[in-house]
Amino acid sequence: MIEKNQITGAYQMSDERAIQQVLAKYVRAADALDGASLSSLFTEDGKVEIYSFNSGNPVQLFVLTGKEEIANAISNLMKPHPVRGWSHHTTHDHIISVNGEEAFMDAQFIRFDCVGACRPERGWQAGTLGLMGTITPTESGYYKPSLIKTNGEWKITSHRIYHDMTFVIPGQ
Repeated sequence: MIEKNQITGAYQMSDERAIQQVLAKYVRAADALDGASLSSLFTEDGKVEIYSFNSGNPVQLFVLTGKEEIANAISNLMKPHPVRGWSHHTTHDHIISVNGEEAFMDAQFIRFDCVGACRPERGWQAGTLGLMGTITPTESGYYKPSLIKTNGEWKITSHRIYHDMTFVIPGQ
């Protein structure tokens, strides 16, 4: 919920909404492959833990520790978007619990990869109208971040990602 402070005129949001905003900023930074923006949502010693959900029996695949390692993974190790392409991480069914200055969230996610079609060499066929390209779901699972409130701002301390699909790491 967002409410306007009658004295200052500033808008204030509930802790639950502010926590949900952290995840919204996270997925937008992930889509933009912007490691600096994404890592700014973490505490200095924050970590990302990647799991294979494995039919409800999670197996940890790897851990990224600290802002620098998290930023590097997003900016330099992720596969770049194709020409005319982008990704959209969407989150759903947020379950948020707040206990003072600590919080936990459990949200489902799906990533869609979108690639716009190339204009044919001889132009579009007569009658063609609208958006051309493909949208493909490529990831799904659960985001389970733990957060703390420092200096009035929610930061991620640990972000667990549970992938429903098999996660392939080259060389393993």
